[in-house]
Amino acid sequence: MRLSTRIALAVGVSVPVLVLASGWLLLHLVSIDLHAHQDDQLRARATVVARNAKAYLDVADSDHPLLEQVRRQRLVNSARDVGIRLTGPQDTISAGPQPEPDPTLPHNAPNPVTVTSGGKDWLVLSLRVGAAKEGTTPNLWLLSPDTAEDELALVRQRVLTGALLAAALAGAAAWAIAARAVRPLRRLQRRTSGLDPRTSTARLEHTPTRIAEVDDLAHTLETVLARYDEQVARTGEALATARAFAATASHELRTPLMSMRTNLDILTGHPGLDPEDRTEVLEDLGREHARLLGLLVMLKALAQGDLIEADAFTSLDLAELVEASVSDLRRTHPDAEVSVRATAGVRVHVWEQGLRSAVDNLLINAWTHGRAEDGVARVEVTLRPPGARHQATAVLVVDDHGPGIAPERREEVFQRFRRGPDSPGSGLGLTLVAQQVALHGGRITVSDRPDGRPGTRFELYLPATGIQEVEYTLPLLRRDWLTGIPEQARLGLFTKRTR
Repeated sequence: MRLSTRIALAVGVSVPVLVLASGWLLLHLVSIDLHAHQDDQLRARATVVARNAKAYLDVADSDHPLLEQVRRQRLVNSARDVGIRLTGPQDTISAGPQPEPDPTLPHNAPNPVTVTSGGKDWLVLSLRVGAAKEGTTPNLWLLSPDTAEDELALVRQRVLTGALLAAALAGAAAWAIAARAVRPLRRLQRRTSGLDPRTSTARLEHTPTRIAEVDDLAHTLETVLARYDEQVARTGEALATARAFAATASHELRTPLMSMRTNLDILTGHPGLDPEDRTEVLEDLGREHARLLGLLVMLKALAQGDLIEADAFTSLDLAELVEASVSDLRRTHPDAEVSVRATAGVRVHVWEQGLRSAVDNLLINAWTHGRAEDGVARVEVTLRPPGARHQATAVLVVDDHGPGIAPERREEVFQRFRRGPDSPGSGLGLTLVAQQVALHGGRITVSDRPDGRPGTRFELYLPATGIQEVEYTLPLLRRDWLTGIPEQARLGLFTKRTR
C-alpha cells in the first residue's frame, strides 16, 4: 500500500473520529445550556403565575364574584405556553398544555424536575401559594414540555452528517496532498531502484528538495553506498595484498629454499665431508635460514601495513618509542655504540607497532651498513621536537659512520628487494620504513652527514599532535607496497638531499 493511500486512510478515519468526539462534547454542552435555559424560563414564569394564583386565592369564595372571575381569567391567561394546576378551596384549575395521561405530580419540586407521561418528557415545578404556604402540600404546579431532546436530536443528526462528509472530503484532500508531498520520495525511489553496486559504478545524484526527511534519507543512502564502495575497495585491497603476498613469497623464497636444499643434499650425499667444508655448508645453511625468516617477517609486516585501519592509531610519546627501540638494539647487538638525544613529551598519533618496526629497521640498517673503518658500528639518534623551522613536526634523525649512499641511489634504496652485494638482509627493511612514513603522513630524507665525515643521515619527519588523542584519517594512497612503491608516495614521500 502506498504511503499516500495510508495517509488518506489515516486522515479519513481520524477526522470523523475527531468530529464525532467534538460533536459529543458540543452536544453535552448544548444539553446543559438548553436545560438550564428551560429551567430559568420555567422559574421566571412561575414567579408571574404564583403572583396571579395568590391574587385569585385571596378573593376565592368571597362576596366579590366578579373580582374572583377577573383574577381567575388573569391566572389562566398567564399560562400561555406552560401548563398550570392550582388546587383551590372548591376545585382545581387547569390551564395551558397538559400531559396525557395525567401523571403523578411531585409533592416537593421547588426546582424543575422531569416527569414522563405518554412517552414524552415534561418539566414540573411545584409551589405553595396563598394559605397553602403554611402547609406542607403544594397547591400550584407548573408544567412545560421538554423540547431540549428534540433540539439535541437535530444537532446530533447534523454532527453525524458532518462527520460522514468530513471523512470523504478529508480522505480525498489528504490523498491529494500526500500524493504531492511524497513525490520527492518517489523520485528518490526511482533514482535508487536502478543502482546496483555489484554491476554498476553509478551512484545516487541527489538534488536537495528542502524536505528534511527526503534529504536526510538521500544523505543516508549516499553514506551507505560510500561505505559499500569503501568496503569493496578494502576487500579488493585485502585480496590484492593476499595475492601479492603469495606471489612475492613464492618468488622470493624460491632462491633461499633452493640454496638450503642444495646444502642439505650436500650434507646427505657426502657423509664423510671434510669438517671445514661441513662447517662452511652449515654456516651457509644457517644464513639462508635466517634470511628466510627475515623475509617472511618483513613480508608479513608489509602486508599488515597495507591492511591497517585508522582505529589502530593511538597517541604516544615518540621519545619513549625511540628509547625502547634503542634499548632493543643494544640488547641484541652488544657491539653497537648507540648515542641518544631525545626530548620527552613529543606526542604523535601513530600505529605503534608499525612505527616501532620502522624505527627498528632504521637502526638495524645503520648498524649493518654504517660501520666505520675500524669496524665499529656507531649510531647516533636524535629526536627534535617541533620548532620554528619545522612547526608541528617532530624530526627523528639517525646518523651512521658508514661509506654513505650515492645521491643517485638514495631513492631506490626504499624499493623492494634492493640489496647491496654484501647485505645480509631481505631488501625489505627500508621499504617497510617508507610504507610506515606514508601511512603516518610524514616524509623521509636521505643525505650525507652534516659534519663532513663519512656516513649517512636519515631524517624522518612526523606530524606532532601535542595532545592525548586526535582523530586520524589514513592518507589516500594506493596500498601496494608488496608489489611496488605507490606512485603517490614516489612523488611526495622522499626528498633527496646532497651535502
